[in-house]
Amino acid sequence: QVQLVESGGGLVQVGGSLRLSCAVSGPTFSRYNMGWFRQAPGKEREFVAGITWRDATPYLREYAKDRWTITRDNARNTVSLQMNSLGPEDTAVYYCAADQQSHTYPNSEHEYDSWGQGTQVTVSS
Repeated sequence: QVQLVESGGGLVQVGGSLRLSCAVSGPTFSRYNMGWFRQAPGKEREFVAGITWRDATPYLREYAKDRWTITRDNARNTVSLQMNSLGPEDTAVYYCAADQQSHTYPNSEHEYDSWGQGTQVTVSS
């Protein structure tokens, strides 16, 4: 069973940065597409960024493209989300997720099989 553990969340001021990390158990991490989602209070969970297993191609939501970077380290079984220029609208619980079915650029919840417990990101103004 794949287990995911996020870390790196916290409280940051507007314009600040945070780096979220996700440690993934399991011998075949290199074959998983990985994604980050977030859920703000009173809103549905939404896709933020993903990275493919085949060639580590990143793909991000439009609002994140110029500010954030998603990377993976297959030797350490980790995926990270570097978030810069944070704003109050980025306040949410952030979740790491693994797609074990090799979907093409998965960006929907149903395309991901395993989830972490989430880490809170709060941006104060």
